[in-house]
Amino acid sequence: MPIIDSQVHAYEANTPKRPWHNVPNWPDHVTGDEMVAAMDKVGVDGAIFISAFSLYQYDASYAVEVQRAHPGRMAIVKPVDPDNPGVADVVAEWKKTPGAVGIRIFLRDEEKRAADDPGFDRICKAAVKYDLPVNFLFWGRVDEGMQIIDRHPDTRFIVDHLGILQPRVPPAPAEPWADLPKILELAKRPNAVIKVSGACTLSKAPYPFPDIWDPLKRVFDAWGFERCLWGTDWTRAFAVVNYEQAVKPFLETKRLSDSERAMLMGGACTKAYGWSPTKGS
Repeated sequence: MPIIDSQVHAYEANTPKRPWHNVPNWPDHVTGDEMVAAMDKVGVDGAIFISAFSLYQYDASYAVEVQRAHPGRMAIVKPVDPDNPGVADVVAEWKKTPGAVGIRIFLRDEEKRAADDPGFDRICKAAVKYDLPVNFLFWGRVDEGMQIIDRHPDTRFIVDHLGILQPRVPPAPAEPWADLPKILELAKRPNAVIKVSGACTLSKAPYPFPDIWDPLKRVFDAWGFERCLWGTDWTRAFAVVNYEQAVKPFLETKRLSDSERAMLMGGACTKAYGWSPTKGS
């Protein structure tokens, strides 16, 4: 079974050619080539490249470039704009893009958008029509995110980052797993799967982050490994863990059987996105 990282963000340096919308606490650049080199170093076969909204907003052109350069290693996901009345046409065009496997929406405090925003309904209906899963980041607003998932039972949702607010810098929050009961309840929704991405950032212990496994076991038990997609969330997690540190705990832990590890670190991702990497390309 190939190892697939369900969430990475690659990007160019901040230049007038493709300026950043914001300047986060990330490295000056992690290009597609550099991302693939980091994957090669630790044995990751492929990745879902989520176009970085904080840098590029709804412009996924860099993701398209990287996928074209590494078609067997990267599939791509584009954020789409709920404020765009023509967003269904955007989704239709994205579906035609080589390597495109999903779209993404946000319900965070930063956007100050209501859960009943009609833009979400337009996007969810378009996702059904064009058969694309919706990657959904709603950490900090789990109850409202659940309302949207329940309102669209025919839409396939991929819950970002365990649905749990994660830090950009250490230390971990005082109660990092406070929303876990809600995430376990969310597992009852058959139209959702969950990314086990960025989990190492929730640890209060140093590498290899042994305290993540008890809460993660509750996630695995509730969701089932076939609905759990391992991922690093590199480079957002850069200030907390490096890429190797986000990969090796999952490769080396004794808390997973070989079959569980294979499903968590690749099989579930292939099932959710309908994509698998091709070595040598």
